[in-house]
Amino acid sequence: MMRLDHLPNQRKDEKIELFLRRHWLAVVSILIGFTALVGLPLTVGYLFSPQLDLVMSHPIFGPVLVVVGSMYFMAAWLFAFIEFTDYYLDVWIVTNERIINIEQEGLFHRTASELHLTAVQDATSDVRGIIRTLLDYGNVQIQTAGEKGRFVFKNISRPERIKEKILLLVEEDKKKHGGHAGLTENHPAGPLKKAKSKNAE
Repeated sequence: MMRLDHLPNQRKDEKIELFLRRHWLAVVSILIGFTALVGLPLTVGYLFSPQLDLVMSHPIFGPVLVVVGSMYFMAAWLFAFIEFTDYYLDVWIVTNERIINIEQEGLFHRTASELHLTAVQDATSDVRGIIRTLLDYGNVQIQTAGEKGRFVFKNISRPERIKEKILLLVEEDKKKHGGHAGLTENHPAGPLKKAKSKNAE
């Protein structure tokens, strides 16, 4: 995981203003999914325990059921692990100089890109649905001046407040640098590619 006291290509006097992950509801969704995957076969086994005992005592079907069941529960655990890893390692960092987008894609693929604040043209927040409105989470879209198009902060808490904070940092940075825009790609872990542009759902 990236150290917050040492960002890649850190500028002089650069400091972190925002460190963002997806809303905690994403973790709850993972737990619910994992519980359903594990709980359903256990419940069926409990309800049909007499028949299950007969199957388990069979010299062929018993061992086969043990192997299949073990594979199933390992797959459920792997699903939960991958989803949580994706949640935990997907981060957006906003400093007083730039925006850094880090996206985990599976267990062994990680992409990162950065955007100088002077390249930002606009920022909008998008909150849709009753649950998102009640829990105050949604997307923030960062519109840029280049071919990149936009950065999207997906399902983050307090999107309106985050949007206002980013616009304030952009205004301060443009005054400081005279409106010079730039978009770069750098990360010490290896070659990077630009973060994909995705519309808010």
